[in-house]
Formats: sequence, structure tokens, C-alpha cells
Amino acid sequence: MTSTDPVVGILGLQGDYQKHQAMLDSVAVRSLVVRHPDDFIRIDRLIIPGGESTVIADLLVRLQMADAFTTFIRTRPVWGTCAGMILLARQVNDNSINPYGVIDIAVDRNGYGRQFHSTVIPARLSLNGSSEQVEMVFIRAPRVTAVGPGVEVLLRRDQDPVLLCQNNILVSAFHPELTGSSFLHNYFARRFVSA
Repeated sequence: MTSTDPVVGILGLQGDYQKHQAMLDSVAVRSLVVRHPDDFIRIDRLIIPGGESTVIADLLVRLQMADAFTTFIRTRPVWGTCAGMILLARQVNDNSINPYGVIDIAVDRNGYGRQFHSTVIPARLSLNGSSEQVEMVFIRAPRVTAVGPGVEVLLRRDQDPVLLCQNNILVSAFHPELTGSSFLHNYFARRFVSA
């Protein structure tokens, strides 16, 4: 870890933010749990964890973090996993969510089913010339139903896109923080370059 490495923030309002922090620690990346509006000026990148998208959205407003959050996600590298993907999408099939619309995708909230339908699927992931066998953990995961022309699909589950990026935004329908692989965390912290 050097002083030039980015500081990766993990939105710590609800969800599995501690698991993301443990993954970043495992690859020697500096991190900060983001819980206050001023925390956004102390980080270079942001992970929005899985959890309950409606609760996270509500807390951003109630804790007066929504303005700083909106400014950050429009210009800095951001990775949304599961609920984070829902918050960043252009469109969600649930009127209780008002997504931020920073990646041109439409998602079906809980599109892979309820908790009972949770599953782990192996996949081969190749990014920036590196490749690794990874596990995709789907827990009440969103399903991508439409992809805009500027969005790159990086990984699929059968025919469904499950890892995508556009400009400064990376999203995954699955939970990489619940596996033994830090491949995606290392990629986001050190190699993900926003367009």
C-alpha cells in the first residue's frame, strides 16, 4: 500500500459493507466506511454494497448525504453491487425506488427470485488481460432487463448481463464480497478506469 493508492469508500449505511472492507484489506487497499456527507471528500472511489435498496436510498436522504452522494457518483469511479446496482440504474421495475440513473440499464428488482432462490454460480472472468475463476453469489439479486448502447457487458449468467460498466460506473448483480476471491475488488481499486 502506497500513499498514491486510491482510498476506496464503502457506503456504510446498511448492507454488507464490512465484507467489502475485509476484501479491500485482503489486497492492501486503503478504505473508509462512508457515513457522513464530508466523507466523500476523503475518498477516490466508492462501493455501494448489497443490502436493501429502499433503506439505503431513504438513509441517504434522511442523513443529508444525497447531494454529496449524487455529485460523487456522477464524476468518480463507483461500483454498485446488488442493491447498489439498483440505485445506480436508469430504470427499476419498482416504484418505491427512485434510481439515480448513472448507468443506462433497466433492472428488475429481485429478478432472480426471493431469498429461497439464492444460488452460487461459477464463472470465468477476464478483465484488463487478467483472468480468474470466480463465484457469482446471487441473493435476491436484480436482473438486468435492458442495456443501453454505451454500456459494456463484462460477464453474463447464461444470457443475462450480471457485470457491466459505463463511463465511471461498474455494477454487479451478484455479491463478490461473499466469496474467497478478491479479483473484482482489486480490479475496481487499482485497474478500473473511468472513461
